[in-house]
Amino acid sequence: MTTTAPAPAPTAVRVVPWALTAALVATAIAYPLASGSTRDAVSWGIVLLGSALSVAHAGLSRGARTGAGVLVLVALVSIAFESVGVATGFPYGSYTYSDVLGPTLLGVPFLVPLAWLMMAWPSWLLGEVLARPVRADRRRPARIAWAAAVFAAWDVVLDPQLVQAGYWTWENPSPGLPGIDTVPLTNLAGWLLAGLVLMTLMDLLVERAGRAPRTGPGAPLFALAWMTLGGALAHAGWLGLPGSAAWGAGLGAAVLAVLAVQHRRAGRR
Repeated sequence: MTTTAPAPAPTAVRVVPWALTAALVATAIAYPLASGSTRDAVSWGIVLLGSALSVAHAGLSRGARTGAGVLVLVALVSIAFESVGVATGFPYGSYTYSDVLGPTLLGVPFLVPLAWLMMAWPSWLLGEVLARPVRADRRRPARIAWAAAVFAAWDVVLDPQLVQAGYWTWENPSPGLPGIDTVPLTNLAGWLLAGLVLMTLMDLLVERAGRAPRTGPGAPLFALAWMTLGGALAHAGWLGLPGSAAWGAGLGAAVLAVLAVQHRRAGRR
C-alpha cells in the first residue's frame, strides 16, 4: 500500500476522538444504572456516540473520503446482512426485532446499522495492530481475519445484553456458548461471516485511500476495550449476565495477552 508521510496532527484531530470516547464511556457507565425508557435512551446514546466516533476517527485520521466511505460501506453491508437475516434466518438463525427499536428499513431498525458502525472501525483498527508482526505478504489476510474475529467477539458480549433488554428475540437460542442460553451459536457463525465480508471491503477501502493515519488508533481502541471489559463488569455486577461477563473478560484478556507478547518480542529486536 502506497502512503504519504503523515503531517503533524492538528489539535482537533487528536482531541475530537478522545472527547467522543469520553462521552461514550460516561454513557456506557450509565446503562446498568438506568432502567425502562431511560435505559432505552441510553442505548441510543451509546450507539450514536460510538458510530460518531468511528466516522470521526476514520475521517480525521485518514481523510474525509475514508470517513464517508466507512459510513456508506457499513450501512450497505449491515442492511444487506440484517434484512436477509430477518427474512430468511441466514446466516445468524431466526430472530425477530421488537417494536421498541423504532423505525425500520427492509425490516431492519435504524439502530442496528449504527451499532455495526460503532463496532466495525475499531475492530478493523485492532486487526491492523494485531497483524503488524505478520510477514508483509501475509499481513492482509491476517489483518482481515483478526478484525473479523474481534468484530464477532464484541457481539458475544453485546447480544445477551440486548436480548435481555428486549430488543430482539431468538426463535431457537440453543445450542449457545457455555453460560449463554439466550443466543444461539449460529449467531456467532453469522457474525464471523459478516465480519469477513465487511473487513475485506473495509481493508480495500483504506488501501484505496492510500493515506497514512494522521493520528493513532488509541481512542477507538480504548472505546472497544471499555465496551468489552467494562461491559463484562456490568454484566457480572449489575445486569445478572455472568456467562457473557466471563466470555467478555476471557476474550478481552486473550487479546491483551497477544498484544503483550507482541510488545515483548518487538522490544527484543
